[in-house]
Amino acid sequence: MSTVAARALPRTNNGAGAFVLQCRKMVFNYCEKWGSNKGMVDYIKKDLTKFAAENPQIEIVVQPRPAHHPIVRGYYLNGRDKVICTRNLTPAEINKKVQLLRDSSGEKMRNLTKKPVISTTESVRGIWSPFNSNPHTI
Repeated sequence: MSTVAARALPRTNNGAGAFVLQCRKMVFNYCEKWGSNKGMVDYIKKDLTKFAAENPQIEIVVQPRPAHHPIVRGYYLNGRDKVICTRNLTPAEINKKVQLLRDSSGEKMRNLTKKPVISTTESVRGIWSPFNSNPHTI
């Protein structure tokens, strides 16, 4: 098991570097014997050190997980975690998934289509009223 320690970002007075990533820890699980883990093993050997150097605020943990498909698990500041299976992916595709986990907020996925649309501008036609249409005759 290998761990790259996280270190604090320097604090500046002008706000530069004030953005804090929500991802605090990433765990890479792999199996060396299964064929579906080939891309993950290559990614760990070649690209993971570069990713860890570019993101010192994220704790990186590499753990063997025998007889399972490879996964990447991200832990976030809000206490949630997200898991992505990287079965049969190339190192470049795994890098995209890792970037996705890093940039994610950790919030639960929500369906935005169920809420009504809220507009800041009025409708061109105005608000509909039954008094605007032709009167009903019997």
